[in-house]
Amino acid sequence: MTEQPAFQTRESALDSALWHKSTYSGSNNGCIEHAALPSGRHAVRDTKDRTLGAHIFAPAPWQTFVTAVRDGAL
Repeated sequence: MTEQPAFQTRESALDSALWHKSTYSGSNNGCIEHAALPSGRHAVRDTKDRTLGAHIFAPAPWQTFVTAVRDGAL
């Protein structure tokens, strides 16, 4: 059995990605940004400290997360 590598927090596409501030971000500087990547994955990063990199999600877990937020489960 071969081990699959984890998604890296840096993809070459992150530098040229179109980032959008979340509409769920509050006015208390608790903001995040989202970018849809050409690979089909989704990236999320902290607006206040972009140097920390990004969390990258495959399409299915991303959709589960978005649905949970919209339904008020999170």
